[in-house]
Amino acid sequence: MEVIKWLENWYQLHCDGDWEHSYGVKIETIDNPGWNVKIHLADTSLENLHVEYSLLEISETDWYGYSIKNGMFNAAGDPTKLLFLIDLFKGIVEENK
Repeated sequence: MEVIKWLENWYQLHCDGDWEHSYGVKIETIDNPGWNVKIHLADTSLENLHVEYSLLEISETDWYGYSIKNGMFNAAGDPTKLLFLIDLFKGIVEENK
């Protein structure tokens, strides 16, 4: 669960009185079933990063995919992948410091 604390810190770092009024983090369930994680990257060091959508589907119940386009990290995965998706974002942030 340390990755949740990391995400809290990342979010807080970008809250400057303006950013949080237009951008943020959205975590929701999807009907596949699974999770969707959307993180706005505008006005961050990653705002110009572009990653085409990539899907890794091991089985119908073991999958995830993500992309970074137009200043948005968008990832989805099966019901066991929430922490994995957040950790994936963390890895991208750390790679692009």
